[in-house]
Amino acid sequence: MYSWMWVWKHIIFSFPCVFEQVLLTTHLVLISQTFEGHHYCYKKEQESERKTKKEREEKREMEETKSRFERICVFCGSSSGKKASYQEAAVELGKELVERRIDLVYGGGSVGLMGLVSQAVHDGGRHVLGVIPRTLMPREITGETVGEVRAVSDMHQRKAEMARQADAFIALPGGYGTLEELLEVITWAQLGIHRKPVGLLNVDGYYNSLLSFIDKAVDEGFISPTARRIIVSAPTAKQLVRQLEEYVPEYDEITSKLVWDEVDRLSYVPDSGVAT
Repeated sequence: MYSWMWVWKHIIFSFPCVFEQVLLTTHLVLISQTFEGHHYCYKKEQESERKTKKEREEKREMEETKSRFERICVFCGSSSGKKASYQEAAVELGKELVERRIDLVYGGGSVGLMGLVSQAVHDGGRHVLGVIPRTLMPREITGETVGEVRAVSDMHQRKAEMARQADAFIALPGGYGTLEELLEVITWAQLGIHRKPVGLLNVDGYYNSLLSFIDKAVDEGFISPTARRIIVSAPTAKQLVRQLEEYVPEYDEITSKLVWDEVDRLSYVPDSGVAT
């Protein structure tokens, strides 16, 4: 395939008169410059369109990942557990919160799964609020604290303050403390004290036995089907957060529909905490 330059030279030198050659050369140069100018403008238009399209896509992605939750409270163990999958799930959850621009509320410890999820959120640039009884600080905080640490007097105040600060709750694998925190916020939802979603991150089926027990309680008439639906569970952080976003609370007719300000035992002013 011949280039434009070769074609032009061939046309120019086919004319015997030098004047004609010069005149034709001038015309061809003008045509070439005009063509190049149009081509340049076309390229600039394409670049502008691509930039605008990219900006629209980025804006749409940001809107899609933006959560309706500002803060999520995560309950989890002060131990790491035997399986690496538990630790990986804690980090995955932290990264999911960061991606959706959600801040973390948690039990304030820097050890175990608590330490992993809080570090992941902090490293991602989101705010971390840890609520911890003063008596547990030497045991559950080692080294430097992550984010803001708010000291309270006891476990009751810890749970109440975390619940106040959060828009939803997620339980990672954990022990007695995690279960106690989880069941309390489920009970509060059943009573109508809050309308916030409660999720189980069921890593490797860790909570299968608990869910089976709850289903048994439903079958035996101790838990209503409506109350059973308070609990949302999923095997991955991404699935769980998406399901929590879609959660719509239901209430039985007997629900008391209490609110936080009406619960005397939850009315307190937290101690001034340690901020970093």
